[in-house]
Amino acid sequence: MTANHEITLEAVRNYYGRVLQHSDDLQTSACCTAERLPPRLAEIEALIHPEVKEKFYGCGSPLPLAVEGLTALDLGCGSGRDVFLLSKLVGERGQVIGIDMTDEQLAVARKHLEHHRQAFVQAGSNVRLVSGYIEDLASADIVTASVDLVVSNCVVNLSPDKRRVFAEIFRVLKPGGELYFSDVFAGRRVPAPLREDPVLLGECLGGALYIEDFRRMLRDVGCLDYRVVAERRLTLDNPDIERRAGMIDFHSVTIRAFKLDLEDLCEDYGQVAYYKGTIPESPDRFILDRHHVFEVGRPMLVCGNTAAMLSETRYGAHFDIVGDRSVHYGVFDCGPEPGLSATGAAATGACC
Repeated sequence: MTANHEITLEAVRNYYGRVLQHSDDLQTSACCTAERLPPRLAEIEALIHPEVKEKFYGCGSPLPLAVEGLTALDLGCGSGRDVFLLSKLVGERGQVIGIDMTDEQLAVARKHLEHHRQAFVQAGSNVRLVSGYIEDLASADIVTASVDLVVSNCVVNLSPDKRRVFAEIFRVLKPGGELYFSDVFAGRRVPAPLREDPVLLGECLGGALYIEDFRRMLRDVGCLDYRVVAERRLTLDNPDIERRAGMIDFHSVTIRAFKLDLEDLCEDYGQVAYYKGTIPESPDRFILDRHHVFEVGRPMLVCGNTAAMLSETRYGAHFDIVGDRSVHYGVFDCGPEPGLSATGAAATGACC
């Protein structure tokens, strides 16, 4: 790790370990989620210890469906809110690993392990908390192809080596495994002086990835198609920071990607997908991304990449896919919506 990387990590560690004592200390709304948790998650959150929740800094709710029994990894778990939500969701057959480099945050999570074991009526805790860096998961003994699901909530932007983070994610994911994360992205590259500002960095703005650089980064580590699940433009709500960084449009984006052999364009093979309605938390419809909402029993023509995401992952049991890739009909017509994330979709042809 370079000297500049060490400086960045120390600035982040100081901000989240010493400057911030609870979420009210944040100077902008970037690291605060505006999303109301769905009922299935709100019921669990009500059982989470108040200290864990008051030290939660996140910009989304990156918790997908159908996770029971999975091994899940939370990158930058902090005080553990999402770790404990996942602990209940994966159940006693599953496991949750939380990794963070800030000792003060991890200490809060560790202090309340027993509280959540009892609250969730578990025979033993299914949570393992690790002090380490998200850029080096091997040092945390997270081995290749050992994880079903990787989540992260407004943390990747804090890393000085994001390409290495994504390379590590796809190393530890099993084939067909899922990356599902929320983070702050920018509509242009953030200038160097802002990237080095400790307050802007700590507020999840200085390190925000330009969305096209994110697309290129995923391509470089072998992920050719990602999907946008949700997106909202952020307001800074701070006159001083607005003066310095207001020329940049920042967005909170929730993204999913899979460790699959996909194509760099959406190609048409005449495949049709049917959702069976068999995911208990979502009996009427399944949302893959903001372009793909599958209603029970209703056929939807899908590209080859979408068919793979639905059939070659844990979601395969919940879908019927008609057709294969034996006949090719050209590029799949899936025009992107206007907006920040659509830039990546237009450049790759993906349905995100």
